[in-house]
Amino acid sequence: MSTSLEQVLDRAFGHPRGLLGRLGGWVMAAGNAATERHVVDVARLTQGETVLVVGPGPGVGVLAAAGRAGRVIGVDPSAEMLELCAERCEGAENVELHLGSAAETGLDDNSADVVISVNNVQLWPDRAAALAELRRVLRPGGKLVLSAHEKWLPVSRHELAAEVTEAGFTDLQTWVWDPPGPMAARAAQLRAISSD
Repeated sequence: MSTSLEQVLDRAFGHPRGLLGRLGGWVMAAGNAATERHVVDVARLTQGETVLVVGPGPGVGVLAAAGRAGRVIGVDPSAEMLELCAERCEGAENVELHLGSAAETGLDDNSADVVISVNNVQLWPDRAAALAELRRVLRPGGKLVLSAHEKWLPVSRHELAAEVTEAGFTDLQTWVWDPPGPMAARAAQLRAISSD
């Protein structure tokens, strides 16, 4: 892949910014919507829970979670994506948005009941550090639910599952899911519990 194409893709999807980032946000909202809603279903959220959405992009998953959970925190390294997310979630009083990343959420220890991530694990520069951070912010027994385009994962879903287990998660399940729609791509998904 040429350097200029890599830069364009990074501006649109990796670290969205500017007009290209907003266009990327529109594509993400359209292409990821079914998966975002599916992951919220898989997480089985309840009104008493605090949910951390890592890399919420334009906010489809945040809004879906806000209708089910008591508190939803979106953490994204892109100010443009947080702006789009805020626009989508306007009026949802239980939503908070912050600049941050999977490896640096800014949350306190044991402050979340559920962590959700859709189509951004492949962008984490240090997955081990990110998984350690997500375990730190999850309460004991908290749920981690990850989904990513299978073809974009830098490792197989089984290798990712092994990394999640190594980070201290238990009761791990992994599967593939084929979302509906013409823009959809097969998703590798997993669910795990933060050990005590």
